[in-house]
Order: sequence, then structure tokens, then C-alpha cells
Amino acid sequence: MTHDHDLVLRPTAAQTEAALNPPPGRNGGDLVVETLTGLGATTVFGLPGQHALGMFDALRRSDLRYIGLRVENNAGFAADAYGRITGEAAPLLLSTGPGALTSLAALQEAASASAPVLAISSQIPTAGLGGGRHGYLHELPDQSASFRGVVKSVHTVRTQSQIPSAIAAAWKSALTAPHGPVWVEIPQDVLLAETPLPVVTGVDATPEDLPPRPELTAVAADLLSRAARPAIIAGGGVVRSDASGKLRQLAEKVNAPVVTTFGGKGAFPWTHPLSLQSWLEDRHTTDFLEDADVLLVVGSGLGELSSNYHTFKPRGRVVQIEADLGKLESNHPALGIHADARLALQALLETVEPREDTTAPERVRAVLDRVRARIEAQQLTLEQDLLASVRRALPSRAPSFWDMTILSYWAWSAFDAKGPNTLHSAQGAGGLGYAFPAALGAAAADQTHPVLAVSGDGGALYSIAELATARQYDLNVTWLIVDDGGYGILREYMTDAFGEATGTELARPDFVALAQSFGVQGVRTTPENLEQDLAKALATPGPSVVVLPALLRMFAPTHLEGGAAGVS
Repeated sequence: MTHDHDLVLRPTAAQTEAALNPPPGRNGGDLVVETLTGLGATTVFGLPGQHALGMFDALRRSDLRYIGLRVENNAGFAADAYGRITGEAAPLLLSTGPGALTSLAALQEAASASAPVLAISSQIPTAGLGGGRHGYLHELPDQSASFRGVVKSVHTVRTQSQIPSAIAAAWKSALTAPHGPVWVEIPQDVLLAETPLPVVTGVDATPEDLPPRPELTAVAADLLSRAARPAIIAGGGVVRSDASGKLRQLAEKVNAPVVTTFGGKGAFPWTHPLSLQSWLEDRHTTDFLEDADVLLVVGSGLGELSSNYHTFKPRGRVVQIEADLGKLESNHPALGIHADARLALQALLETVEPREDTTAPERVRAVLDRVRARIEAQQLTLEQDLLASVRRALPSRAPSFWDMTILSYWAWSAFDAKGPNTLHSAQGAGGLGYAFPAALGAAAADQTHPVLAVSGDGGALYSIAELATARQYDLNVTWLIVDDGGYGILREYMTDAFGEATGTELARPDFVALAQSFGVQGVRTTPENLEQDLAKALATPGPSVVVLPALLRMFAPTHLEGGAAGVS
């Protein structure tokens, strides 16, 4: 009897000939780039280093496009954005020791945001592996140990024959829900040695599906069908699984108001009658969600930023759909459904009963009116006007990338993303310097739209060297730098907490002149001219910098108050 799993595809005569007579001059690095090509990769990011030269030499014999950044952490941010935009695993090529370690903050952000980054690093020669102190350049006792607490999986190669399978396994891991960064390391001598192995052709690394358990979705559907006041929190998992359409269908079927987390921006239409938008740092929204008798949480762990700094205390039944098992019921007891958001929402759509509720849009409008009144009472017109100017200047389908800066914190709550997978920030791990290199990665992924990056002057200095990258590859990115003379949000935090700030004031360059020295167009603008100057820069092909000197303020927090009565 022949079983399906016994069937093996036989090579053609041409494939057999090619395997028996591989082209000369190939090394272990060729096996790396051949495997990446076989998996469908087209673009790689990174920086060369002495131990990794075998990989980089092989690049010139491949069809892969290489985008070289100036700092490994920035290369990681670029790969992160490429993965978010394309949904593909983004290869990141690094060298041993300092080069590898410099990427750690970017990989933490990729892990927090579930971005599929395939980091491939060199290692010291095979003879030095195992923890002995041999004195090799860049030597660490156990390099992979530095990454195990950050990435999804670690894959160590010791021979050339292991390279294709290790990279394929890492690729599959990166793209299996929840997406995330993975780590592959290959010793220098393995990369450099000439290889007798045939050219890598067929590589299968299909990610595994993560369907929901049907008995759980049956219970969830029943709860939603019988709810009096259902509500939905839509997180980044909805965006990553391309499930925004199914989310809208479900919300409309059961008439449930929807709020999107900061990572889930754009998962639900901003102006929809059921849209609570993204005002999660507002007690009025928190109160509304607490009052829901059934709360469906899709693709969110309800962490610090998604729970109004852990002040959110739901009183009704919580149903949580989450692909990351570690986040399931980690903050609130729930009917936990470990599944990909798209598959789980489809299952709910097939089983939930329609629910009539003519009051839901009215209740949504009432909450948004109270939020708006609270913000307007704080006389923060400059900040609101700036955000509106950015929105009008930015084409609706153009992606934007935001650093950890005051205008970005406003954008989390108040910016209409105009669709899923268009607004991205570093709020997963919260590190500085994300916006501009990430925007470069997005521009490399899709050249049909301009890309916007937004930074403060402090965050901009983390990635200023990448102006050279933007110019070298002529990437269509406009960088808005809000210059307030320091770390503005930290200045505000410290002043509020201690009466004065320490270590927040910064000397900084003339950003316009600096951009121009790289051959990048630069302009200094004002709040009144921001929309016009930003729109012009976005419409001009190639990189550009727009500098806005402005001192911005945040809206008052509500998580320190006892309830909505104290913040009206």
C-alpha cells in the first residue's frame, strides 16, 4: 500500500545534472542566500562585518536586493517595518558580537509588535563554540543566550548541510502566528568554506495555521448573541492577520462598539457609527468598556497601554482571542481562545446570531462627545491642529511611522490611520529611534506610496546616520522632526513628578543644514505652514526632512483619577 506521505517528488534530469555538477566558487554564504531566495525573499537588510563576509560576498552572486544601513539597530527597525508592510519574513544579516548585540533593541520591538524578522548572524569559528575563552575577535561565551529571551526561536548551525533546514525552520517560526523575530547564527568558517553541496532549489517552510477550538467559539458566539451591551477591543493581531474586514462584519452583525488599541490602529473604520476610535487613555472610554456585559478582545493582551495603565477592571464576561499563548488571560480572567484573529473571527461570523440594538451608535457618540469635551477644556489647540495638518498632508494610503515623542502619543489616540497596516510606532517595546529607519524599510517594501516618519529631536539623533542610507538608495521617505530642544515627554514627566527636569535638555544640530549636507532636501516650517510644506515634501520623490520647532504638551492623564467624574 502506498501512503501519501511516502510519495517523494523525483528530480528532473536537469535538476539531477545541476545537483551533481554545482557551479564552482560557492561557499556557505551561497547556501544562505540560495535558501532565502528559495523561500521567496527578495530584499535583505543589514551591515557587513568580518565574520559575516561569506554571506555578503554571496549576495553579489544572487538576485537579492541589499539595503545596507549604518547601524545594526536601525537595520533591525527597517527589517521590522518591511515585515509589517509585506507580511513576509524580512532577512536581517549581521556580524558577530557587537554587530549582533547592537540589534537587540530592534528585535525586542519586533517581538513586542509581532513583526517577522529573520535575523541571520555570523559566529566565531566552530572551534571556539562551547563557552571556552579562545580570544577570537567578537567572542561571546554564548552569543545565542543574549537573544533567547527576546526572539521566538534560536537556530544554531554547525555544518553547511544544516544551513538550508535551519533557515527554513526559522522562516516558518517567524511567520507562524504570532509572528515574531527569530535568530540564526552560523560560524565564520562554515560561511567561508567552499561548499560541494548542490544549489539550494526547493525549500518548503509553510507556516502553520492556528485555528480556534470550535467548542470555545461556540460559547463565545452564544455570549455575543445574548449580550445586552457587547463591546470589542481590536488589537494589533487584527491588523497582522488581515482581519479588519471580518472584524467590521462581526461588529455590525452584533451591533458592538469597537475601540482599537494603539497597535491596532486602522483595524476598524475611524468614522464608523460603532467606532470608539482609539481613546484608550481616557477614563470615559475605560468606563464604557468596563460596563460591557460581554467584552470581546481580539489580538490584544490588554497590556499597560491598552488598559489605561492597568486601571481597566472589566465587570462583564471577557472573551479573549490571542495568538500569543503567553498573553492569553495574562491580565484578566476570560474565555481564552488561542487562535489567529482572522480564523477566530471567521468562526464567530459563521455561528453568531444577529443582534439588534439601535442605541449602540448613540452610546458611542456620547462617549466621544465626553472625550472631546475633556480634551477641549485643556486648551491644547496647537497639538490638535498639528495632528490635523499631518493628516491632511499625508495621502490616505501612505504609511506612517512614529517615534516615542509627544506628537506620536497624540497620534495613538487621536489620529485617523485611514486603514489597517498604515500607522506604526515603537509602542511595543518603547525604544527611541524607530521611526526613520522603519520608514526606510517600508519604502523599500512598497515604492508606490510616500512614507512619513515622525520623530522628536532627541529620537532623531538616534538614527541621523540613516540620512545617508535614504540618499544612497533614494528612498521615498519624508522625515518630520519636531524640535523642542530635548526629550520633551521626559521633561514633562519629570516636571510633573519632581518639579523640575534633569538630563532632558539637548544640544542638537541644525537639522535642515545637516540633511542638506547628505544631499537630502530640508526645510524649516511653522505650525501655520506645516500642512503645505509637508504635503510638498511627500509629493516630491526621494528623501526629505521637514523640521518643526515647537514645544508641545500632552493631554492630562486619567489613570491617576478615580473615575470619569474627576476628569470631565
